[in-house]
Amino acid sequence: MNTQTRTLPERFRVLLRLARLLERMERNLDPTSPQQYRSVVDQLSKELTQAEPGEDLHVLLGSFPATAELYENLHYAHAGLCRSPLDASLEAEARAKSVITRLQR
Repeated sequence: MNTQTRTLPERFRVLLRLARLLERMERNLDPTSPQQYRSVVDQLSKELTQAEPGEDLHVLLGSFPATAELYENLHYAHAGLCRSPLDASLEAEARAKSVITRLQR
């Protein structure tokens, strides 16, 4: 297996720590209260809105699925499901259209 180590810039330190923490919470590796979860998501959201787009952010989001999903939700109004595979997005759209058509009958 070919794994590559990458050093993220200093400005990503807080973002990386919060992403790791959210991933642990999502996998139920740490006991978490709803308030703790909300606090981490709020802090991570602030960091993500301030993060510069680019390869470093792309690598970080590729490594932490929960953070990538949060990033996508934060940017949905501008970019839609920008990090979701196109096939899955198209399939979801087709299912939604099918349900809407059935409900309109």
